[in-house]
Amino acid sequence: MTTDDETTGFDPEGDLDAAALDALKAENAALKDQALRYAAEAENTKRRAEREMNDARAYAIQKFARDLLGVADNLARAMQHAPTDAADPLVKNLAIGLEMTEKELTAAFERNGLKKIDPAKGTRFDPNFHQAMMEQPSDEVAGGGVIQVLQAGYELFGRIVRPAMVIVAAKGSKGPEAPEGHGAANPYAAHDEDAGGSVDTTA
Repeated sequence: MTTDDETTGFDPEGDLDAAALDALKAENAALKDQALRYAAEAENTKRRAEREMNDARAYAIQKFARDLLGVADNLARAMQHAPTDAADPLVKNLAIGLEMTEKELTAAFERNGLKKIDPAKGTRFDPNFHQAMMEQPSDEVAGGGVIQVLQAGYELFGRIVRPAMVIVAAKGSKGPEAPEGHGAANPYAAHDEDAGGSVDTTA
């Protein structure tokens, strides 16, 4: 029994010269490369869309969070003047209630990615996280270090919502060398170009 190829005398490989075969192989390789490129581009587009969607979700509450900072500030001020050792049980209970409310508000902030920036005394001033309200000489903090926090700052998933407002030790101030740190709970927080003003702290 003979096949159609034997009848017609067609030999797929024999009838193709080397040049035509090479051209087909090259075309096949080009199509394969193109398919891989399209697949990679589709994957990159998918990842980019997912990242943008996650960012949109993450920062959708940013304005709401910023509005709540005023509530947190007022609560902190009330806490500073609350007489926790008052003899009157009603006043003492009010102070305890303020403290519990402040703790719960802070916990709610952290559960939703909003973390406080509250640098310790002596921390080196960082314009990415701090805003210098003034400079003054200090015998306890080296030049360029934070002397006092006037208002705590906050970051939302690493993005600055509000820089910490601080008083900075002036040039020539004596004290131990200020350590690095911005007082935020997130160690890999991204810097925000709009956060905090800078001062010249070069000794």
